[in-house]
Amino acid sequence: MNSQPDRAERLRAAALRDGAHCVWCRRPCTGLVRATTDHLIPKVKGGPSWLENEVVACGRCNRERGHLSPADWIAECERRGWEPDLDAVAGALADLDRAIAQRGGQRRARPYLAAQLRRVRRLTAA
Repeated sequence: MNSQPDRAERLRAAALRDGAHCVWCRRPCTGLVRATTDHLIPKVKGGPSWLENEVVACGRCNRERGHLSPADWIAECERRGWEPDLDAVAGALADLDRAIAQRGGQRRARPYLAAQLRRVRRLTAA
């Protein structure tokens, strides 16, 4: 059985991968700005609690994003004048796509993930 790390360990690993800042608003996650893991593909859409599906987000962005798609939340962040870390989001989505292909399962998440990958890749190419 493939055991996944616990939430705290996944947060540490995501911060090492993406940096210790919120991928949505880029605030440093230090002091009063609490770091959380944000599921790119929400659990309600079939997203797993795997490191590949999680990015570092400040508590504010994680709460306010709710179940908005990554591409829709990126647009909202930009509307607010923030500069989301598109490379980190696109990289995590691509990693999740590879992880699902390798591990299998996650049937419900696959179409949503494919759509988000296309949309975010268009944003990073612009």
